[in-house]
Amino acid sequence: MSSITTSEANRLLAAAQNGHDDCLGQLLQMYLNYLKLLARTQLDRKLQARTSASDVVQDTLLEAHRDFAQFRGSCPEQFLAWLKTILVNNLGHIIQRHVLAEKRDVRREVSINDIGATLERSSARLVAIIADRGQSPSADAQNHEASLLLADALAELPDDYREVILLRHIEGLAFPEVAARMERTAGAVRMLWMRAIAQLRVRLESRGVL
Repeated sequence: MSSITTSEANRLLAAAQNGHDDCLGQLLQMYLNYLKLLARTQLDRKLQARTSASDVVQDTLLEAHRDFAQFRGSCPEQFLAWLKTILVNNLGHIIQRHVLAEKRDVRREVSINDIGATLERSSARLVAIIADRGQSPSADAQNHEASLLLADALAELPDDYREVILLRHIEGLAFPEVAARMERTAGAVRMLWMRAIAQLRVRLESRGVL
């Protein structure tokens, strides 16, 4: 695997902590696609009608930029964990507003801890996409760098390719369920998924992930 992403993240983080605001902006941009994918897993279709993953992540990055002085870590992995914390809190606020709009019990139905745990499971499933079928993700595939590279590769796919991968692997839906969501036949969805996975692997190979 290429070390470009990791070395660049370390360089930008160190520069940002030394007061270089432009480097902080570049660093935050590195996590954009990854955070969007994680945010998407927490927004059901009703919530997506009110807000988008892009909006939630944009707010998250703006808050991270504003509050960067509060970050006490020293490496990109710790920085990503800090970003996830901000993202979880923002998702919690959105879900609370939705629950209140539906006049339900916020205390019973909204838990920041639950959101965080679900987000971590989504993150693990995201990384597992790059593993060969039937195998566990390698140690490299579990790391910070592979997650970012995978998210960037997914962001490059055509919309329907990305959607079928996310529904199948991130949301964990069976092919008939994916077909219903995408309003296609199960057979058409299977073919779409095969082409999407092939395209994803090509992009991951070009990044040195596979």
